[in-house]
Amino acid sequence: MTPHVEPDPRAGAAVKAADRAHVFHSWSAQGLIDPLAVAGAEGSYFWDYDGNRYLDFTSGLVYTNIGYQHPRVVEAIQEQAGRLATFAPAFAVDVRSEAARLIAERTPGDLDKIFFTNGGAEAVENAVRMARLHTGRAKVLSAYRSYHGATSTAINLTGDPRRWASDTASAGVVHFWAPFPYRSPFYSATEAEECARALQHLEDTIAFEGPGTVAAIVLETIPGTAGIMTPPPGYLAGVREICDRYGIVFVLDEVMAGFGRTGRWFAAEHYDVVPDLMTFAKGVNSGYVPLGGVAISAEIAATFDKRPYPGGLTYSGHPLACAAAVATIRVMEDEKVVEQAAHIGETVLGPGLRALAERHPSVGEVRGLGAFWALDLVRDRETREPLVPYNASGEAAAPMAAFGAACKKNGLWPFINMNRTHAVPACNITEAEAKEGLAALDEALSVADEHTV
Repeated sequence: MTPHVEPDPRAGAAVKAADRAHVFHSWSAQGLIDPLAVAGAEGSYFWDYDGNRYLDFTSGLVYTNIGYQHPRVVEAIQEQAGRLATFAPAFAVDVRSEAARLIAERTPGDLDKIFFTNGGAEAVENAVRMARLHTGRAKVLSAYRSYHGATSTAINLTGDPRRWASDTASAGVVHFWAPFPYRSPFYSATEAEECARALQHLEDTIAFEGPGTVAAIVLETIPGTAGIMTPPPGYLAGVREICDRYGIVFVLDEVMAGFGRTGRWFAAEHYDVVPDLMTFAKGVNSGYVPLGGVAISAEIAATFDKRPYPGGLTYSGHPLACAAAVATIRVMEDEKVVEQAAHIGETVLGPGLRALAERHPSVGEVRGLGAFWALDLVRDRETREPLVPYNASGEAAAPMAAFGAACKKNGLWPFINMNRTHAVPACNITEAEAKEGLAALDEALSVADEHTV
């Protein structure tokens, strides 16, 4: 694949100048960033105005699950815009109903009612509101090493440093430690110990907070940005049992892990667990038009049969977004995208990343499944000291910056967070493309190796 436009540096400079003059970027010190001007994208690649092409190992922000510019989804959006571009959420609209039906067919258990939002953070906000109203309780428990969004409740639920500036300590959120065998907070030697000790810690936290005060436990089925830590066998089932015992609503956040990312429609399928509420976004329509939602169990939906639900959004179930979702789900079904994610993880990404770990002392651990992988980079494999300190910036983060620059020099756009790089390409990436990405990582990891002891 080659860029579809001739290199035009002057046009790129104009785009960059307008951006710097008027666009306020998220999570950034505005005077310290230098955003790349993107000229186009297709499939697993994008390119700039200088003609440089990059294999996108971030799939946007882990959402272009079927790649960029899939013609069937683009056509569906165009067709819907010509037929009914928008309509208020209080009405029954065919494409909205069809999107809800297709999603409900794929969610586990009886999560058959769909509340549409504009994205993942709003989905989490509304899931928490539903749980609080359903139980009549106020507190919500969530894990450290998590990300749930940047709106008011969602940012307080988040367990990484992005929360700190907005954490008022008054949102009714209590954080706890979820299992993470590689950097165990419980000094565990085995996955079984980690699972048992993490569950005991959660139950102790509930006991000291008061079970009758806890409305919900919110967990990413597999934490995404925080490090793709797949839970040990039995953990999610144990959380489900604890929730059942205390009448707590179990919320699984599948915003990043859902819609084929892990080689299943939803990551919960790997663990045979059905939550009471499930949030989704991103991959539901490959990010082509903003869309998210909450999949709701029959019991919680029944709470609002006669009692109005006090929440809504002007663009809930927007027709263009729903048309993109319908087309995306049908593409995923017809082109076996979920199966491809499982295949690429089992046969190329998993084995290839583990082979890189054998060659590079900077790789402490490889973890993941499907098209959802993380490399935990370290200074010392024996001590597991991270390659850069937790939440490092400036000079302290230089080793990861150098690694990222080496990736880009080799035509790979990396996903980097703290001391990790994630391999999260489109779920329908080809074997040849995945191997191209692994080769670029191989070269870039030599730069990271220079910072090991």
